Amino acid sequence: MIRSMTGFGRAQDILDGMSISVELKSVNHRYFEFSARTPRTFGFLDEKLKHFFQQYISRGKTECYVSIETLDMQDCTVDINHTLASGYMKAFQELSDRYGLENDMTVASFARYNDIFSIRKEDADEERVWNAVKTVAEQALRSFLAMREAEGEKLKADVLSRCDLILEHVAFIEERSPETVREYNEKLLERMKTVLEDVHVDEQRLLTEAAIYADKIAVAEETVRLRSHIDQMRAFMDADQAIGRKMDFLVQEFNREANTIGSKAQDVAIAKHVIDIKAEIEKIREQIQNVE
Repeated sequence: MIRSMTGFGRAQDILDGMSISVELKSVNHRYFEFSARTPRTFGFLDEKLKHFFQQYISRGKTECYVSIETLDMQDCTVDINHTLASGYMKAFQELSDRYGLENDMTVASFARYNDIFSIRKEDADEERVWNAVKTVAEQALRSFLAMREAEGEKLKADVLSRCDLILEHVAFIEERSPETVREYNEKLLERMKTVLEDVHVDEQRLLTEAAIYADKIAVAEETVRLRSHIDQMRAFMDADQAIGRKMDFLVQEFNREANTIGSKAQDVAIAKHVIDIKAEIEKIREQIQNVE
């Protein structure tokens, strides 16, 4: 089953006193490139997340966003900077005495001065946090992979339909190619009769010329290889692994055969079908740029 490199998944859960959300998204990229955005105090999760997702994602620029809210505040302590608080109190009293103002400072008033208070959290139990985050990450990953697989099925259907169109053009070329030899043979005979003014035509020479022409424009090898490449493409579609790079290489072989057929073609009808083949190959190439 092929997968698209475009995907999105999100999950949220409350585990072990923490509200955790994990969001995962990816876009096209030649290799696996991963970046994580985690809360500053949980930076140790970045590398763990990368190794975890790398087991399931082979290609794509992947971004992961993690939010962790601690619901159990027992591991938090609020510290008071008493030296600074005392400095504030002295300053307010000085203002009151000097300008005859009422000193109406209260505890609630101090809450406006954030520099007096600092919140200190106990060191997180990394294993406990990772196990909880991993559980939510697995949920997000399932959604993410499901979307990639659904997109992959659409890509597969499109690529296979274009392969069928290419085979239709190939069939025409295979049928038309011998006809061009016969037509060339007839034209050559007429030309020789005209030049020799109905004098006896050397049949052996005629056969030799026709054979040389037939060999020059023969495309049987190219059409056979093109059919073989399409069979390989179909096989890739059912592979249970990342096959985007292999498909990219195979499409280059598609182009090689099509170009050779085009360079040999001495027939307008065949040339037109070669152009159509190359147009379909280009559309396939664009599609597989998004295959993992």
